[in-house]
Amino acid sequence: MHRRHLTALGLALAMTPWVAMAQSWPTKPVKLIVPYAAGGLPDSVARIVAQKLTERMGQSVVVENKPGGNGMVAYQNLIGGINDSHSFIVSDGSMLSITPLLNKSATYVVGKDLLPVSLIARSPLFLVTHAKTGVKTLKEFVEKAKANPGQYTYGSSGIGSTHHLTMEAIKAELNLDIRHVPFRGSGQSVPALLGGQVDFLFSALPSMAGFVKNGQVSLIGTNESRRSPQAPDVPAISEVIPGLDFSVAIGALARSGTSPEAIKRLAEDIAWAVKQPDVVEKFNGVSIAGIGGGPEVYRKEIDRENQAMAKAGRQADLKAE
Repeated sequence: MHRRHLTALGLALAMTPWVAMAQSWPTKPVKLIVPYAAGGLPDSVARIVAQKLTERMGQSVVVENKPGGNGMVAYQNLIGGINDSHSFIVSDGSMLSITPLLNKSATYVVGKDLLPVSLIARSPLFLVTHAKTGVKTLKEFVEKAKANPGQYTYGSSGIGSTHHLTMEAIKAELNLDIRHVPFRGSGQSVPALLGGQVDFLFSALPSMAGFVKNGQVSLIGTNESRRSPQAPDVPAISEVIPGLDFSVAIGALARSGTSPEAIKRLAEDIAWAVKQPDVVEKFNGVSIAGIGGGPEVYRKEIDRENQAMAKAGRQADLKAE
């Protein structure tokens, strides 16, 4: 055999174990568990990414919604079966930073029981006002709230939600008195704002875009550290309160004992998926920024969010039960 052919054959044989190892995961469908009902931000991110991962992996990537207990139902589902390194949680930071503040049975520890895989995306929440308040700017919001202590209300997706703690942080920093009206998710809180039952609300942009156009509500601020490219005229609240950042980080987590190969491969494939033009287009349409950071990037984000949420939890006088 010609020497060149022998060399090519040798290289092919040498690469065979690496190729086999690279293709050894996944060996069956991959499950992404979302700890909330369908339609929310983590669910939307999971479904957009899952579709692309299915194309990439050659295995189905399915999304399962397991709402309840501020993430506890999803966590129990993740650890309840055999660890086959094919099941993961896709969530915002609530179950990592808020649930342990409220639920004494939430004893899981990031880095031990739950392993960061990927910081998939980030998205801001917008401070929205009902037209009846006459508030159309962040400046007016602060002025009217100060002039009318206890007269205004704000809705949230529940006690301890990002929506709740963002407003509590703002109230503490600016010394505002606005009454909290908690609901069970955005499916209840958004209609309450639209119906004028509450005056203010933090919400994801897609839930409000149509109502902004018809003048029913106004966007007056965003809880991210910078202005959103989808709403550049809406100021970041950090322009009034330096350093404030309660934007929602969506990430993937694995249970303890998941194979390093699975974590590495999923992180790499997510990083690829969020950069694909069709995914970028879908994300941009709902004010989501794809990131695709690996385990170390996501761990730093979790630590940052934990500090911010813990401080806001103290300001809101939250107690674990």
